[in-house]
Amino acid sequence: MNWITNYVRPKIREVLNKKETPDNLWHKCKSCGQLVYMKDFLANLSVCPHCDHHGRIGPQERFATLFDDGKYSLIDLPKVQDDPLKFRDQKKYTDRLKAARAKSVYPDAMAVAYGKMAGMNTVLSVQNFGFMGGSMGMGLGEAIVTAAETAVEKKAPLVIFTSSGGARMQEGILSLMQMPRTTVAVQRVREAGLPYIVVLTDPTTGGVTASYAMLGDLQLAEPNALIGFAGPRVIENTIREKLPEGFQRSEYLLEHGMLDMVVHRKDMRDTLVQVIGLLTKQVPQSSSHDDKPSAQTA
Repeated sequence: MNWITNYVRPKIREVLNKKETPDNLWHKCKSCGQLVYMKDFLANLSVCPHCDHHGRIGPQERFATLFDDGKYSLIDLPKVQDDPLKFRDQKKYTDRLKAARAKSVYPDAMAVAYGKMAGMNTVLSVQNFGFMGGSMGMGLGEAIVTAAETAVEKKAPLVIFTSSGGARMQEGILSLMQMPRTTVAVQRVREAGLPYIVVLTDPTTGGVTASYAMLGDLQLAEPNALIGFAGPRVIENTIREKLPEGFQRSEYLLEHGMLDMVVHRKDMRDTLVQVIGLLTKQVPQSSSHDDKPSAQTA
């Protein structure tokens, strides 16, 4: 009886009360394959401490780390028709949108916010690769137009973080029409005498690269980001030649004059504060980030 009471029952309770390990306790780096404790990974701005691989992050994380004290105001964006072409492939386009919106706090692939960076008014527009690959559709086009109009209204610089696989095929020609629309929006910011700064993150490809992503007064990028129009495999299959090492990566583009700086994520806020201050002839207020930015420059 003592054996049952002292040994069997505690073992049964232990099995019944055993808690499963959460699925999100660890993060496996996509570059080096090392396991990183999730809390440490997030505290390091989603950058692998082993190989320095920059993981993809969304608008919420960008806004929280860039604006003063993480305080900002989201800009309301115009609503667009969800499925103008009644498109269907393996699934209805409306079903794909519902699934993407269920996983996101934002209704489309770009969010726009207004706030202060080191005391300087700034409009930030961040593309979310987690929303249908950050694809460019009518909603994203409206977001950039609204961001540009807000920058002109507030007399503030416009900073855009790009991350996209290109145009949204489910919207066909209507998606491609966003290329000239966003180009005109950028021109309005320039005509107002305001800086337009682009930060290219992994990946930035397709029609996004062919429009607003490469029109910045200053072109920044995160380390080892894939940047180009067509992907490397498409190019290799077309020209039937092996591409150079690191082709279409940030460092390669910097070396060949297509970028101004490659900036580590931990230095991004300080770098943006510095260049915004220089371009707008403002003196940034004291920041909690006292270290000077460490960036590769052309």
